[in-house]
Amino acid sequence: MGDMSAARIGSDAAACLVAGGAVTLEDGLTDDEFARVEELFGFAFADDHRAFLAAGLPVGASWPNWRGEGRQSLQKRLQLPTEGIVFDVEWSGFWVDGWGPRPARMKDALRSARYQMARVPQMIPVHAHHYLPAGSGTFGHPVLSIMRTDVRLAGADLADHLAREFATDGDQPSAAAATVEFWSDLIA
Repeated sequence: MGDMSAARIGSDAAACLVAGGAVTLEDGLTDDEFARVEELFGFAFADDHRAFLAAGLPVGASWPNWRGEGRQSLQKRLQLPTEGIVFDVEWSGFWVDGWGPRPARMKDALRSARYQMARVPQMIPVHAHHYLPAGSGTFGHPVLSIMRTDVRLAGADLADHLAREFATDGDQPSAAAATVEFWSDLIA
């Protein structure tokens, strides 16, 4: 992963949003708020994602509001990547070779896909359809755009992604290499 520290990536990402002025930032999440969210949803933020949210909590329709959004709404945001894969298993014939032979009955294929998806790294929403993997002690992963089985690199890391998304260099391709098990294999 990159040579920048998690704190630096997170603070650079927050600074990018402040400089762009297009996003409203509230006070960052406190340690107690992080603990509540992580306990409630059963994951740990990656260190750079945590540093970003501690520096300032972006608010608006495309941003998960870890402080004020309802539990069901946040749960749906967290489940969206997995649900998109399961949707494509059902409606587009998607199947991963590593899952073994595809069951003939759809309900068995869906059950098997859900079983397999429960074992891949959980993706945590940054904003809209852009995600970072969960994982305390990790940082510097590229941000991935995930829409069902259409997965793309959206930035070399969190700071790079937000600079691309909310600054002037948004059309330049990222030179980052994907690092997240399973999800990286889907990159178009």
